[in-house]
Amino acid sequence: MTILWRLEKAFVNDIIDQMEDKPPYNTVSSIVRKLVGEGLIGYTPFGKTHQYFPLLKKEDYRANAFRQFMDNYFGGSPTALLSYFVKEENMDQEELNRLLDNLNDDPDPTN
Repeated sequence: MTILWRLEKAFVNDIIDQMEDKPPYNTVSSIVRKLVGEGLIGYTPFGKTHQYFPLLKKEDYRANAFRQFMDNYFGGSPTALLSYFVKEENMDQEELNRLLDNLNDDPDPTN
């Protein structure tokens, strides 16, 4: 998905060209078809090949994935999530103050 968001439209070979480790064509093709089946990407047919494009914006995907993460691991509680980072990741007071200042300055922290 990251590659498709960056390229906006791509054939399977274009996706492979953007990958550091070059997996087999059939592997990438199978993943792309699975993403089509899940409704995450669409395609335009060109003869026997297809040009793929994302149907879901990166921001929407990120919001949904993060919500699932928070629900699964922190019971849907933003407080539990923040507490984890403050306590378990040893966020110091200065970092916490910067975070709070940023949140107070920006009413929509997803920007």
